[in-house]
Amino acid sequence: MVISTGPVSVMICGAGHSGSTLLGMILGSHSRAFYMGEGGKARYLGDEKKPLRKRVCKICGEDCPVWSGFEWDGTAPLHAAASAHVGKPVIIDSTKDEAWIQARAEETLSVGGRAVLILLGRDGRAVVNSRIRKYPDRDPEGQIQDWVDKMTTSEALFEAFEGPKIRIRYEDLATSTESVARALCAVIGLDYEPGMLRFAETEQHVLGGNSGTQFIVAREQLKDPEDAFVSLNERTRGYYENHSGDIELDLRWREELSSAHLALFEKMASTANAAFKWEG
Repeated sequence: MVISTGPVSVMICGAGHSGSTLLGMILGSHSRAFYMGEGGKARYLGDEKKPLRKRVCKICGEDCPVWSGFEWDGTAPLHAAASAHVGKPVIIDSTKDEAWIQARAEETLSVGGRAVLILLGRDGRAVVNSRIRKYPDRDPEGQIQDWVDKMTTSEALFEAFEGPKIRIRYEDLATSTESVARALCAVIGLDYEPGMLRFAETEQHVLGGNSGTQFIVAREQLKDPEDAFVSLNERTRGYYENHSGDIELDLRWREELSSAHLALFEKMASTANAAFKWEG
C-alpha cells in the first residue's frame, strides 16, 4: 500500500459510454475509497437553475446523506474536501474533461496528495451504438467523429500525465474483473479487496453517470427500488430490469448497430479503433 499525506485523486479519462460508471463503482466499493461519480457535477449542488438530475445524487435524489450536506465553493481542492467529508482517503472522479482532470490533479498535489489517471477504452462500435441509442436524432457521422476526437485528446492527456497511470479496456474489466481490479489497486496504492467485485451490494452515492448501472445498484441499495431517483428510458428498461446484477460484458452493439452505421464506422474510425477492437 502506498501512503500519501493527502488525498488520492483517481481520475478516469476516455469517451463517455465506455463503462466509467461501472469502473468507478467497483473502485468505490473498496473500504478506503469513495466514487463521487462525475465530480464536475459538484459545481451544480444546490443550484436550482440546473436540472435536478445534474445537481443531486443519482441514487438518492435530494435527500442523499452524502451530497445534501456537501458544499464546494469552486476554489478549495475538491477531492480533498470530498475525502474529508466522507472520511475516505481515495476519491474516484469520472469527469472526462481534460482541463478538469488537470486542474484536480494540480490541486490535489498542492495539498500533498497523489493524482492517478486511468485511461478507459472500449470498442468504438459499442460506444457509438450506445450514443445512437441514447441520442437517435443526432447525426451518426458526428457521433463517430466525436468518439475519434475524444480518444485522441484522452490519449494525449494520458501521455503527458506525469503521475501514476494505467490503461484498461472495458471488455477486460467485464471479463477479467479481478485481475484488472488488482492491477488498478496496485497503481492506486490500495490492497485488493474481493468485496470490490460486489459493487451492487455497496452503498453508492453518485453524481451524473450511466443510469442503467446506477439502477442495478439502486435495486439492491434501497428497500423499495421505486424510491430511487434514477430512472430508465424505454430503450434501456428491458435490458437493465432483467440484468443479473453481476458484472457482465455488454455486447448489445452486435445486434443493435445497423449495417449502414457499422459501414460508416469502419470507413471513418477503423484505424482509431484498432487498439480497442474486441473480437472475444
